Amino acid sequence: MDFGLVLQTDPPARLLVERMKRAEAAGFSHGWTFDSCVLWQEPFVIYSQILGQTRHLKVGPMVTNPSTRTWEVTASLFATLNEMFGNRTVCGIGRGDSAMRVAGRRPATLARLGEAMHAIKELAEGRSVEVDGTEMHLPWVRDGALPVWMGAYGPKALALTGRQADGFILQLADPYLTGYMVKAVRAAAAEAGRDPAALTICVAAPAYVTADESPAALAHAREQCRWFGGMVGNHVADLVSRYGEHSDLVPEALTAYIKNRQGYDYSHHGRVDNPDTTFVPDEIVDRFCLIGPPAAQVARLEELRALGVDQFALYAMHDAIEDTIDAYGREVIPRL
Repeated sequence: MDFGLVLQTDPPARLLVERMKRAEAAGFSHGWTFDSCVLWQEPFVIYSQILGQTRHLKVGPMVTNPSTRTWEVTASLFATLNEMFGNRTVCGIGRGDSAMRVAGRRPATLARLGEAMHAIKELAEGRSVEVDGTEMHLPWVRDGALPVWMGAYGPKALALTGRQADGFILQLADPYLTGYMVKAVRAAAAEAGRDPAALTICVAAPAYVTADESPAALAHAREQCRWFGGMVGNHVADLVSRYGEHSDLVPEALTAYIKNRQGYDYSHHGRVDNPDTTFVPDEIVDRFCLIGPPAAQVARLEELRALGVDQFALYAMHDAIEDTIDAYGREVIPRL
């Protein structure tokens, strides 16, 4: 199993670069960031510094979207980094949540997302493609390689992931839901004539390492990670509005917890002090996140690995970022 570190691009950018260097030294293979340029700093500028100061770490957004940059710009950004540093980028992409909604725009349709994924990959790997009616080509690309991993929850998005993407990003670490969604993605890949085993499966969720399982330690860890249930709740609310509260197409294990959700203020997106997460119960934090001592986290990760997960990407938005990186390097990554 590979490990990734996910950070927000808060200033100062140099601190993020230092933490990514620390992660590589601890055994992490990927460095991910949010991509919402109104809320945080522009990630692609920072990627160049991370790549320049690490040897093997791969970087990318978790996740970008088809709308805030034109597709040729996104492709050129990835291709330029790959030319400079040797194909060390991954394009994580989805419909767009915070990046679009904080600017008063709607997320892209799945049809538009599918077109964008195709165009970005083709251009970044040096092939010609039609973009909005115009044939385009980046003539300077040589030997470019850009894996495209799609974030998804709903049945149509999971099907698109299986049909087209190189990898699947699932933003929660619940074993039941992971098994359910990995099965759906791989079934769609097989139906499309692709090799289901060729898709990379990435689970992304907060992890908070505690010294023990005392009630006080676990309570503190839950409060540091509760924001994640609110963030996932945005996507779940979209699914409920589309498919209804009780649909055979979306598991109730995913949708039931948002019944008391009131709304969401994106100015607190991904923050520990987010006031819009009071509806998230402890049970969801425990299911969606990894909290507790290293042995407990290893046990959950072994369960996820048995379900076909290739990478665990660790969200570190809490008061113990560097301690968590170091704990994973000492006690988790070597065992997996």
